[in-house]
Amino acid sequence: MSTAGETVTDIDGNVYHTVIIGTQVWMIENLQTTKYNDGTDIPLVTDNDVWYNLNAPGYCWYDNDENANRNTHGALYNWHALHTEKLCPVGWHVPSDKEWTVLTNYLGGDAIAGGKMKETGVVHWLSPNTGANNSSGFTALPSGFRGKTGFIAGHNGPGSIGLFWSNTAFDAIDAWARYLQFDNEALNLNNGGKYHGFSVRCLKD
Repeated sequence: MSTAGETVTDIDGNVYHTVIIGTQVWMIENLQTTKYNDGTDIPLVTDNDVWYNLNAPGYCWYDNDENANRNTHGALYNWHALHTEKLCPVGWHVPSDKEWTVLTNYLGGDAIAGGKMKETGVVHWLSPNTGANNSSGFTALPSGFRGKTGFIAGHNGPGSIGLFWSNTAFDAIDAWARYLQFDNEALNLNNGGKYHGFSVRCLKD
């Protein structure tokens, strides 16, 4: 189902592994760049009120703890950061909702695609990590997110949910995203406020 691909390096020097899934080439780590691909800094936002009210690009580390989260979980970005179209390395982009759907369909539909994407075991995911076999090689992690009231690991605590942005707006306030959970094997479609901090996976152009 999947084939190991190349590596790609972002402008910060972070190296990402890639995997070929069907007709697409995906990074298998969450993006962690602090700069756009033109070298411009992305604003780091640590204050919750500032984050929620920000109508401009921003990124953060889960729990504002870079040391604990950067290498494993990457950064969390608001939608404005990725809508610049400069967030991923040159030659890569944040996938559209349609491109997420291509992946979902290739993996058998939204009811089972998540199991084929989740990292196996319970090192990062909570038990029982339902259906996780990572047969796609996508290696999705439960990296939590940032919401209106701060950092949220999911209803069941750390290890319960991972969310990924698309570059497709739903309306002026919300944008489309996908999420996976520890207790089912679905890849779920969701529209969330653009202020949310979600993970980003880049797709090759």
